[in-house]
Amino acid sequence: MPVRIRLSRGGAKKRPYYRIVVADSRRARDGKFIEQIGTYNPMLTKDNPERVKVDLDKAKDWIGKGAQPSNRVQLFLSSMGVGEKPIITEKTKKHLPKKKTKEKSEEKPAEVKAEEKPAEAKAEEKPAEAKAEEKPAEEKPAEEK
Repeated sequence: MPVRIRLSRGGAKKRPYYRIVVADSRRARDGKFIEQIGTYNPMLTKDNPERVKVDLDKAKDWIGKGAQPSNRVQLFLSSMGVGEKPIITEKTKKHLPKKKTKEKSEEKPAEVKAEEKPAEAKAEEKPAEAKAEEKPAEEKPAEEK
């Protein structure tokens, strides 16, 4: 029976709370488990000691019996001094835009800048024209006096 030390989710919607459990790997994530050895509350700050609680004696005992911790649990245990830190592979670059998309996005800002300049020039001209119109209006009443 392949045994894993893993997280079992609890808590409300958008308010997760996890139990660190020893379970048969073929069981459902939140299903039946053999033993609960700790808790993990991701809603707490990272420096809070209540964020991750693990019974290290039970964890060492289960690892000695052949239970394999999941990557997340292995990370928790390594920070507590039990076992080695898991190898985190380099992320793929599939989320980055492709060459053609990059070229298009680089061209668009140049076009937008070219369009903005005439609009700015028009905006600058209008106040100058408005000022020219206001000055003669101001001069006429001054002359009548």
